[in-house]
Amino acid sequence: MTVHVPERPGVTALAQLSDGRSVALPEEVPVAVVHNGSTLAVMMATPADLVDFAVGFTLTEGVAAFDEMSDIEIVPQENGIEARMWLPEARIEALAARRRAMVGPVGCGLCGIDSLAEAARKVPEVGPGIALTGAQVTEALEALRAFQPLHDETHAVHAAGFYLPDAGADGGIVMAREDVGRHNALDKLIGGLARAGIDPASGAIVLTSRLSVEMVQKAAMAGVGTVLAVSQPTAHAVRLAEGAGMTLATRSRGALNVFTHAHRISGA
Repeated sequence: MTVHVPERPGVTALAQLSDGRSVALPEEVPVAVVHNGSTLAVMMATPADLVDFAVGFTLTEGVAAFDEMSDIEIVPQENGIEARMWLPEARIEALAARRRAMVGPVGCGLCGIDSLAEAARKVPEVGPGIALTGAQVTEALEALRAFQPLHDETHAVHAAGFYLPDAGADGGIVMAREDVGRHNALDKLIGGLARAGIDPASGAIVLTSRLSVEMVQKAAMAGVGTVLAVSQPTAHAVRLAEGAGMTLATRSRGALNVFTHAHRISGA
């Protein structure tokens, strides 16, 4: 895989408040994911880790496998950024099936799809995954705080991290990504794991955001068996995770809540 990345654009900007103070705000720019010269989607995203984003988005949308991606290029444009890559011609049909027609706002990873069937698409069943203790769930959620430099600066972005219980150092978080959109952060993480050769099934996804349905869809497409979050899931997300064999767990107000497939968390 050949990767071409220009100098990283700014990810924050200073805003002047009415009382004269300056605060840092995250940048939010249109990022087009382009396959074989055709745009699959335009998402509003933080302009960082965009190769990871393009790889992860392609994986979680079910368009192509990682080893089918080649010649990834990040190309700044006048009105945004294009993340370009090439896929085998055999993947063109899958690409057309998943094409989105609209800009996706940061609040919803499903915006822009062109049918109700696509919104309710089924996801594969996940594998056995890993076993965790309740203490490890707490450790994972707390450890992610140290991997959010952009949030510390702006207090306005989400993070997604990957937890390996045997990693030891840094509380077991071996990779994390941030973005103004929670689904973008997860796509960046999944893309980063693929590029690093780390199997998503070997650990747990840790999120700072609520567990909405598109987060479960993306995690399932990556083969993740356990997803941990600081905020409650939606009812739709719980139903989807139950059917996919995925464990959803949160820690809210000091209480451990396991919504699906509790066998992976001892002491739950």
